[in-house]
Amino acid sequence: MAKEDILQQIEEMSVKDLAELVEMFEERFNVSAAAAAPVAVAVAPAEGGADAASETLKVVMTSSGQKKIQVIKEIKEITGKGLKDCKELADNLPAIIKEGVSNDEATSIREKLEAAGAEVELQ
Repeated sequence: MAKEDILQQIEEMSVKDLAELVEMFEERFNVSAAAAAPVAVAVAPAEGGADAASETLKVVMTSSGQKKIQVIKEIKEITGKGLKDCKELADNLPAIIKEGVSNDEATSIREKLEAAGAEVELQ
């Protein structure tokens, strides 16, 4: 199968199917798609200028609280990472859940995590 054929099939996938495919790649090849994310985040502020860089935040979880499983599920939904990676984030605190996000997105993530029982700081 040609690479172009593979890309064509990927383009036709739903977001849910694509997320499952990424997870399958991560598990089968013992890699993480999240490793590429910091590069993309580092480039984005430069394109927007100095103002865009000052408006980005980090979402840092300081406690997973009493409902750790709910928090791990929420981290998975927010980050798209596998369960193992999400559990490691919940176990190794403080943990950066997401960085380089807008104020609105950071607030939304904080609300979701706090609703699941976590303690979160925006930096």
